[in-house]
Amino acid sequence: MSLEEIRKKTQETARKLFGGGIKMDPPYRLWKEFNRDLANDFSLFITGNLYSRQVLTLPERQMVACAMLAALGARGELKLHLNAALNVGCDREKLTEVFFQLGPYGGMPAVTEALEVYREVLQERGEWPIR
Repeated sequence: MSLEEIRKKTQETARKLFGGGIKMDPPYRLWKEFNRDLANDFSLFITGNLYSRQVLTLPERQMVACAMLAALGARGELKLHLNAALNVGCDREKLTEVFFQLGPYGGMPAVTEALEVYREVLQERGEWPIR
């Protein structure tokens, strides 16, 4: 695949993931402040190569990302990826279930923190309370 094709895939995938609902800057903007070339390389790899693969759908990838970020306690990244998950059509009930599944592996504090972040994202999007 040519560099131009990877750039196009990167832009298309980023638009799907981060094109709406988000109330924060994506990490890419921060990365660029420090090193524009490296930020572009990361973006091409993560969004253009990894997230655009067809083995998992974008909703499946986002559920995996949300589970991992919740287990790590990475609130900011979790908020970003929860928005992306909702943007690509992840089922809200399934996202909730992903966080409850965290209990045996990451502990109940991780579950509670993930649900707090999730509620905040839904509130910001005008989608809270869940009906």
